[in-house]
Amino acid sequence: MDRGVGAAVRPLPESGRKVLAIQALAGTDTVSDLAAQHEVSRKFVYQQAHKASAALDDAFSPAVRDDDVLFELAVTKTWLRQVIVALPLICRSSCRGVVEFLRDLLGLPVSLGQVHDVLQAATRQASVVNDEPDLSGIRVGLHDEIFQGATPVLAGVDARSTYCYLLVAEQHRDADTWGVHLLDAAERGLRPDYTIADAGRGLRAGQQAAWGDTPCHGDVFHIQRQCEGLANTLSRLATGATTRRKVLQAGTSRAGERDPEGKLDVQLEQARHAEAQASCLARDVRTLVQWLRHDILALAGPDLATRRELFDFTVAELMAREPEDPRRIRPVRVALQNQRDNLLAFAGVLDVELAAIARAHAVPEPLVREACMLHRVPTTSTAYWQGWSELRAQMRGKFHILFNAVHRAMASTLRSSSLVENLNSRLRTYFTLRRHLGGSYLDLLRFLLNHRRFLRSRHAERQGKSPRELMTGQGHPHWLTLLGLGPLQPRRA
Repeated sequence: MDRGVGAAVRPLPESGRKVLAIQALAGTDTVSDLAAQHEVSRKFVYQQAHKASAALDDAFSPAVRDDDVLFELAVTKTWLRQVIVALPLICRSSCRGVVEFLRDLLGLPVSLGQVHDVLQAATRQASVVNDEPDLSGIRVGLHDEIFQGATPVLAGVDARSTYCYLLVAEQHRDADTWGVHLLDAAERGLRPDYTIADAGRGLRAGQQAAWGDTPCHGDVFHIQRQCEGLANTLSRLATGATTRRKVLQAGTSRAGERDPEGKLDVQLEQARHAEAQASCLARDVRTLVQWLRHDILALAGPDLATRRELFDFTVAELMAREPEDPRRIRPVRVALQNQRDNLLAFAGVLDVELAAIARAHAVPEPLVREACMLHRVPTTSTAYWQGWSELRAQMRGKFHILFNAVHRAMASTLRSSSLVENLNSRLRTYFTLRRHLGGSYLDLLRFLLNHRRFLRSRHAERQGKSPRELMTGQGHPHWLTLLGLGPLQPRRA
């Protein structure tokens, strides 16, 4: 039945009006058909469609027009200094970029020298603030020598909080240079339980001279990368030997009777021998490197004594294959042989932690070691859950507490100084500051890295806190305020 405009309208519930409005906007049915289906007038259909369209326009239209004033900000000399410092540090802007920003957006003529003077003043204040914190809370220090061009930069980072307590450019990286800076840090309370560093002689000798018997553990990252490089190089050589053999084999097939003396056959046989030798060497070295990474230097692994035996076996096997390619294998083998105790020092730390867990929970130490080894298995595998169930049955109600304790112990046992490598990558983005401020720019960057709060982190305890707050457990004002450029100006609506 066709209902006209003036026809009586049957009241529709709210849900029915919504459905009607959506159908009208969709346009799949005519207005007349919708009016007939819902027993309403066409005018009513148009009204619901208009309401829905207005609601959509309101939902998707900007809440504030582009020319509306959002808030007011008083431009003072202090605020301008904040902008001059923040643009290079937050946005990685060059000094000329700061000049251009102030000129184009604020219509303010500022010279390059003025920008330089503001940054220099901030750098001097940053140097003062850098020497304030007490470093006695640092338990594990990470040391490394990073490079800005040909200039070595000595770096030291707290493993727990990522607080950078040493970042200075020097002409040398010998024992005396390291020793002087570590003694200065010791006067501020730095006396870690141990440090982690690569095999640098000057670094280690300087620490021994400054801190005596403080252990310096080996960094597994560098040696693993060196071993992986050897394995990859030998694999490429083996691939090249295979390619040469295939080329000779194809040439021998085409030569036919044109090689009566069989010279190509001799060359092909030699190529086959070289291919077999190169492939075997590459395969053996790759296997040894994988053992080293997955079984010996892995965090979840056997006790220290067993790791030493496996380590010595790996070195012996490399030495046995050294005559086949001494130029490439010998440096890696010597590095492993000389660094064994330093590289495996983390295993001794883990052994002590696991033994303490076993005593605290009155559980046999082999079961605690099994809980540690279970961390090697992916949690998505059947083997993991089978081992998980077996351990749970053996521990009689203590499994979850003990397993969590083992997990915490492993998380606190460090094997590499990768945080320093990360620091190096962050410094490289500030090359313009290095050019304008010289070596003192490192003081300003160290200040920024230590006092800028983490916006996000994989570690929940770090979010919203700065490295200094994490290290000292005490709050501090915004970093611009610490530089004498604050307080920050609140915006006015």
